Parts: sequence; C-alpha cells; structure tokens
Amino acid sequence: MQETKKMNKITVLGAGAWGTAVAIAVAARHDVLLWGRNAEQMAATAAARENTTYLPGQPLPDSLRVTADFEQALSHVLDAGPDALLIAACPVAGLRPLLEQLKGRKIPNVVWLCKGFEYGTGLLPHQVVREVLGESVPGAALSGPSFAQEVARGLPCALAVASTSKQLRDSVVATVHGGNLRVYACDDVIGVEVGGAVKNVLAIATGTADGLGLGLNARAALITRGLAEITRLGMALGGQPGTFMGLTGMGDLILTCTGDLSRNRRVGLALAQGKPLATIVAELGHVAEGVPCSKAVRDLAAKLGVDMPITNAVAAVLFDGYDAAEMAKQLLARDPRNELI
Repeated sequence: MQETKKMNKITVLGAGAWGTAVAIAVAARHDVLLWGRNAEQMAATAAARENTTYLPGQPLPDSLRVTADFEQALSHVLDAGPDALLIAACPVAGLRPLLEQLKGRKIPNVVWLCKGFEYGTGLLPHQVVREVLGESVPGAALSGPSFAQEVARGLPCALAVASTSKQLRDSVVATVHGGNLRVYACDDVIGVEVGGAVKNVLAIATGTADGLGLGLNARAALITRGLAEITRLGMALGGQPGTFMGLTGMGDLILTCTGDLSRNRRVGLALAQGKPLATIVAELGHVAEGVPCSKAVRDLAAKLGVDMPITNAVAAVLFDGYDAAEMAKQLLARDPRNELI
C-alpha cells in the first residue's frame, strides 16, 4: 500500500506553457500558487480557469490559484518549512532578472526548469543561481523529456532532479513524484543541464534535415552524432558520462528531435523552407531556447576546444546567413573519423 504523501506549499514563478503544466501536475496533491508577471494575462487565466495564451485547452484544477502579485507568490512559501518549493519556470534569459528579485529573501530553496546557457556569460543555470543568490540557498534543476501539453493532460512522464544537496533532491522527489509523473534523483547538475541545453540545438538540426527531405537515416545519424557532441561538451565541463545516456541526455534529445510538439524542431522545419529567423520566431509565439543557445554553445565549444560540427552548422544558418541545404552538404563532406567520443 503506497504511503500517503503530505501536502506541501509550492510557488511556480512563471506562467508560460511549462510552468503552467508543472503547476497543474502537482496541484492535485499540493497547495500550489502560480505567478505570472502579466497582470492582464493572469486575470484572464483566473477567470477562464485556463491559460489561453500559452496552454490553451488545458483546464486548471480548482485547487490551483494564480496571481500576478509577486509578494503574495513569495509569501506562500517563505515560512512554509524546508519542504516548500520555489520553482523558477522562466526561460534562461529571464532567470537572472527573476533571481535578482529573490536576493535578500529567506527563501527555502529554488528549483529551476529552464534549459540552456546564458548568452553573453556562457553560464549554466546553476552557475547563474550561485552567482546571484550565493551558496547558502539550496538549488536543483528539474529536467527531462517532457512536453508541457502532455504533462498538463496527465500523460506519463519521467524527469530527473539534479542537485548537490541530497536533502533537496529527496524533497523534490517526495513532493513531485506521483501519479503519472516519475522523478529520479541525480547529483550531476552539470551533466543534466548540458543535456537539456544542447538537445534544443540538435532539434533545430533534425527539424531542418527533415524539412529538407533528407530521410530517416539522416535523422538517426544527427541524433546519434548529436549525442556525441552533448557528451563531449558535458565532459569538458565536468559532467559524468553516464548522465548523457539517461533521461536528460539521450531521453530528452530523442523526444525533442522527433516530437511534433517540439518548438525547436519546428524552427528547423521553417529554416528548411527558407524562412528568415525573425519570421520564424514571430510565428512560433513561444521561446525556442535552441536559437540563442546555439550561439552560446558555439562560442563555449570554441573556447574549450570541443568539436561540435552540428551545433556550429545550426548557428551558422541561424546567425551567419548560411543556407541550410549547403550546410547539410558540408556536414556530409567532412572527413571520416573514429566514432568514439
């Protein structure tokens, strides 16, 4: 007989698709407050009981409360005990500004959902958290193969929580794990974050290849060699090799490269049609993290001397004006090499 889990207080900061989906998923078992900065959007969400902007068609549970009041969102968890969770559900570009609002507060912990490198600094999310909040605030990355629409619908999903704090790992697993949502613990924060970041770049590559009609063999090759790129960069940064074969490495890579719900894959499909980046981003209506991440990863790989030809090709098409079909030819024309990483 499964033990009944206690109800904890959770604040989700960020009412985009993924933040809303996570809030929906845990609201059945916990006291959850969802915050968004746009007061008009949050009022509409509260009235409709649905985030019609970012997650249309997915009703909010009756127990899930929403607000645009930042102080209310924080007070919900500030004195709620060590198992209360403060979840940052913003893009990487918004992580630092959000964390700046938390400085000086006695927050119990912070769990982030974003995937990517901060452009300009090349920092991973955990490094941004440490730089802004210091070492005293326990932090964790919650990542893995997950589409917001499916999580909100209650379909099965497996995630990994990565933290150097065993207490926080255990707390996140105990709180979030349940129903059709499985959560595994991991202490390799670097590996988890690198996998989650670079897979978005590779999804653009596979979307482009599919859009060009290069076939399923080409898609499999891109995914496999893309995993090698993720592993090379991750190990250069201190990640553990085994992490890249798990949920946040191979698992997230396969989902994002092949799933039709992937925003980054859709960017690649549009690039294959010859659409300019500005048009693609405008039509998408959501953040595609692989776009800025491709440039950040290219710069970091060059600095570290890590060979990442697929990533370099994606960045060249996105930012340097190269033709997608021509870049595919150049990748195929590369000299043969040993397959091992």
